[in-house]
Amino acid sequence: MPHHQTHTAAGGFPVDAIRAQFPALQKAGDFVFMDNAAGAQIPQSVLDAVTRHLVDFNVQRGGRYGRSVEVDQAVADARESVAILINASSPAEICFGMNATSFIRLVSLGIGQMLGERSEIIITDMDHDANIATWLALAPLGATFTWWRMRDDGNLHVEDLAPLVSERTRLVACTVTAHAIGSIVDVAAVGRIAHAAGAEVFLDCVHYGPHGLIDVQAWDCDYLVCSGYKNFSPHMGFLWGRFDALKRLPTFREDFIPDEPPHKVEAGTFIYENVSGMDAAVRYLESIGRNLASSNNRSRRDNIVAGMGAIRAHERDLALAMLRALKAVGATIYGVAEEARIDERVPTFCFNVGALSPRLIVEEMNARGIGIRDGHMYAPRLMARLNLSMDSGAVRASLVHYNTLAEVARFGAALKEIVAGA
Repeated sequence: MPHHQTHTAAGGFPVDAIRAQFPALQKAGDFVFMDNAAGAQIPQSVLDAVTRHLVDFNVQRGGRYGRSVEVDQAVADARESVAILINASSPAEICFGMNATSFIRLVSLGIGQMLGERSEIIITDMDHDANIATWLALAPLGATFTWWRMRDDGNLHVEDLAPLVSERTRLVACTVTAHAIGSIVDVAAVGRIAHAAGAEVFLDCVHYGPHGLIDVQAWDCDYLVCSGYKNFSPHMGFLWGRFDALKRLPTFREDFIPDEPPHKVEAGTFIYENVSGMDAAVRYLESIGRNLASSNNRSRRDNIVAGMGAIRAHERDLALAMLRALKAVGATIYGVAEEARIDERVPTFCFNVGALSPRLIVEEMNARGIGIRDGHMYAPRLMARLNLSMDSGAVRASLVHYNTLAEVARFGAALKEIVAGA
């Protein structure tokens, strides 16, 4: 599995100070947000950045007057921030747009025009359907598909991938972290295996984004998508690609748009105020690392590394506590369920409890002021792999760094009460 650095402040993670920066948490009172995989809350600094854009320079970019120049600068600043967040080689590799799914489709359409003799795409049965159906749609263009299957232990194993990759393989498409069950994939090993055979790697990083350090250079991938709504910013998405890969990727563009990344990828006007929010969200994550540091001389990337390391350490504690709370009621946990393998997951838990319907558990939790989710999690292949019905699916509780051990304890007590009363 990938190694993730962990750094914590003396005395532990400053969760109370962090929670104070989120207006929604303060306004919600006793309500517990445990549906963060469907959208995390945003800090005040992000709200301020969006508001400032809408009030001070809510105009189209590309003009010669001051407010329009400010939009250009805001977009450039956000590209730089996201490049730092994911360790890109250049801000020009960062492309902004509506969401991750639309970017997956954009890349798939481009790759579909370049298949040639390498027509095979490897996909998994653990991914969100956005990173499966978009590739399967290339079948009319001559694409063939090979499935990399999740094992019964709830994760993808790279030793199962190796024999699947060949001179016919065009691309391996997989998640960094399963949005439904929280399993972390060793994507650096995926990159080594795919590139040794001359294939490319496409990573869906939407779910991993809020939980750990992204490093596209260390992972040696070719494309990566992420979304803002899980990553403490407004609804938007970004695509990263190696500059040369984006340069040769066929895309739709109007004739006056330069045939260069990122411009060739960003068709039409996107939501500039949300891009400003993404910039602020990156700076928020930086601030966590900076506030834990004993020196003010570290780079922005150093602060990201420290901040995400501290988040990983805190979330490890949350994941262990959630695992124990679920096991205390005999829940069936889908994905990594052993404490010894806790570093293979984030605190996103998909589960069922006996014959209790997922809907009932979620409704009873809501009555107790805890927000969680039930359903198929937009993953029909994964539901089939787990022998779960698309109609009922499972329950998912998903935590991020502003959640607390006290909230996990409250969740555990509520779940025991629900099971006892069934």
